[in-house]
Amino acid sequence: MAELAAAFMQQYAVPGFSVAIGRSGRLLYQEAFGWADREAGEAATTAHMFRVCSISKPITSVAVFTLVEQGRLRLEDKVLGPGGVLGIDYEKPPYEDHLPEITIEHLLTHTSGAWPNNSVDPMLDRPDLTQAELIDATLRYQAPVTRPGSVFAYSNFGYCLLGRVIEKIAGWPYAEFVRESVLSRCGISAMTIGGNTPEERRHGEVKYYGQNGGDPYRANVKRLDSCGGWLACPGDLVRFAMHVSGFPEPANILKPETIVRMTTASAQKATYAKG
Repeated sequence: MAELAAAFMQQYAVPGFSVAIGRSGRLLYQEAFGWADREAGEAATTAHMFRVCSISKPITSVAVFTLVEQGRLRLEDKVLGPGGVLGIDYEKPPYEDHLPEITIEHLLTHTSGAWPNNSVDPMLDRPDLTQAELIDATLRYQAPVTRPGSVFAYSNFGYCLLGRVIEKIAGWPYAEFVRESVLSRCGISAMTIGGNTPEERRHGEVKYYGQNGGDPYRANVKRLDSCGGWLACPGDLVRFAMHVSGFPEPANILKPETIVRMTTASAQKATYAKG
């Protein structure tokens, strides 16, 4: 593994690297390589946390299905507009085109017909806006381009809305609900939402280095929470995955039939399920 890690780090100019492997509820292997902070001489350890970006989406999906199992949410529930989970909390109706038709399942499966992850991805634009301001502006200016349920288009913004759905139904801030109702049940306590600047670097978090002159601290990571904001060490990600794997060990935090539903692909994308 050390040789593979060294070759990978050299090929892609990666200053630090960490890996974990688990099976049947046990972590079989953990190792870290390189630096957590090159300038400070801080070596990477298996406890160091990294931004996990879109691996945040399966975490959000499990939180949604936790609410479904509790009988507090249904996948067919509408999201926006009168009668929707979020109602008119954000940009007020009349909504454009198909917005009131979008359901929880559409957001989970990236089939809302709106807000694709492309050059105008709203989650990567205007980092100066608060989350609420961004949602208002996006609903106002970026209408669906296809009918919900008709095509797959990967959407960070859709998972941002799911975070707000979780908050609305649970009555808790998104990250608090996930930590209490999902992560703690997997034996995980360190995972948290990342900060935006070097000064907001969390305890145990690595330092980031941009590629090709890019600024790794430009993104509004806190605003990305439910679609891409989590920090984790590899060991905790493996713990999370094992507890929703559907295998007998360790004990799963969702029912078997829920895991099947969560991991069944949509008709629009055979290689993607719900998170």
